[in-house]
Amino acid sequence: MSGRSFEVEAVLFDMDGTLVDSRAIVERMWLLWAAQHNLDSRAILAVAHGRRTLETMQLVAPDLATLDEAARLDALEEAQEGGETPVPGAAELLLALPPERWAVVTSAPYHLAYRRIGSVGLPVPRVLIGAYEVKMGKPDPEGYLLAARQLGADATRTVVFEDTPAGVTAGRAAGARVIGMTTTYRTLDHCDALVADLRGIQVEHGADGTVRLTLPA
Repeated sequence: MSGRSFEVEAVLFDMDGTLVDSRAIVERMWLLWAAQHNLDSRAILAVAHGRRTLETMQLVAPDLATLDEAARLDALEEAQEGGETPVPGAAELLLALPPERWAVVTSAPYHLAYRRIGSVGLPVPRVLIGAYEVKMGKPDPEGYLLAARQLGADATRTVVFEDTPAGVTAGRAAGARVIGMTTTYRTLDHCDALVADLRGIQVEHGADGTVRLTLPA
């Protein structure tokens, strides 16, 4: 028995927590930064997932939020890459999709994201929108709107896979339907569907170039 289906022009993915399990390194960097500046690590981790480094800093410590400080932390995270793994089902789903029909929209810097995706054995997307390819990061919809446009798709006829509240908000603001993943949070509000990971999602190719995704029952 099959679950809910989505017929779309394109599929848009977040990266961390959606395609790649990198929670450990992301949280390690924020814990280190919190300790360096005597900040409440719990307050930082409560908002950091799904957001760009600079915008997380602006929320939790505006006086420290500079482009140089964000770049320093991004560089530290990049230097300590290793040990990340693909989210279960990610490789199978990406390989089943037409390469021109999917993209990644991430709050990580472009080069870090590109290497992280490849390092866990996932196919590298033709369209990858990183942290600084947009003026505004998630929860702003700019990244998802840009990805849809580069794929030649109507954003309202896309589906977004996300694992954080900020990402869900961005996807919905872009007009997309949103499939939430409970890889980072136990549940997510305002999603069209929830899945534990990417296993068992069926892909059908339409004659008109559309893609139908059917979730496990």
